[in-house]
Amino acid sequence: MNRRRFTLAALTGSTVLGLAACGIGGGYGTGGSGADGEDRRIAVASHLPPMTDVVTTAAEVAAEEGWTIELVQVSDNVQYNRLLADGEVDANFAQHEPYMQAFNEANDAHLVALDAIYDAKVGFYSKAHTSIDEIPEEARVAIPNDASNEGRALAILHEHGVITLPEDAGFTGRVGDIVDNPLALEFVQVDLLNLSSAYDEDGIALVYNYPTYIAKVGLTPADALLLEETVDQRFAISLVAREEDRDSEKIQVLRRAMTSDTVRTFLEEEHSDTLLPSF
Repeated sequence: MNRRRFTLAALTGSTVLGLAACGIGGGYGTGGSGADGEDRRIAVASHLPPMTDVVTTAAEVAAEEGWTIELVQVSDNVQYNRLLADGEVDANFAQHEPYMQAFNEANDAHLVALDAIYDAKVGFYSKAHTSIDEIPEEARVAIPNDASNEGRALAILHEHGVITLPEDAGFTGRVGDIVDNPLALEFVQVDLLNLSSAYDEDGIALVYNYPTYIAKVGLTPADALLLEETVDQRFAISLVAREEDRDSEKIQVLRRAMTSDTVRTFLEEEHSDTLLPSF
């Protein structure tokens, strides 16, 4: 293992899957280099299924062109952007564009969303109640603590008449912007990775979540009390790269693979209950 690869693994505490070693590398070996020494390995950071599954499916497509896609699986929603911004990976697939933009602003980074791959079916879940009409006054509602997902969660409540936001709020509303809260709901802001745990907490009446995370407690969007009805493709889980690399050969190969018929078929056949393809 060379120094760069060791550094990457140490930084993330991640599982690095060398797909060439699994026979997906198009005959270029575990290093992903061709006979002429050309680097034909594309490292893609991702987080959880089905995002990681999409990357491995795309790897099968890229192998047909003689390229190796390596999945670098991280354990949180921070490392995949840090790795990309620092040049440790070539791309990532784990987020929507507003979340990426917030990272850019906070870190003076220059990441770009290239292709929307799928829209997750997001919504609100409740362990104690079976209908939104059962939610009591002054109930506690768990929503994400990052601005991009906070706005999306509140927009769903507004869309279903649970709260009222200003007419121009769209997906950018904040708790402080709420103009009408007839149930006097108390909003508890929680890290996205901890929302599934909030579902099991006493006193939490509603929890916003993504299918990827709520699956940890055995739920799917079919179990949601409220689902997002207005889909804004800015929130599609997207392929992200560094701005200066967007036209590179590696990224073009990766884009073709990620938006291939093979990936679309995989999404439609394996995950139609939790997402909608966006390309």
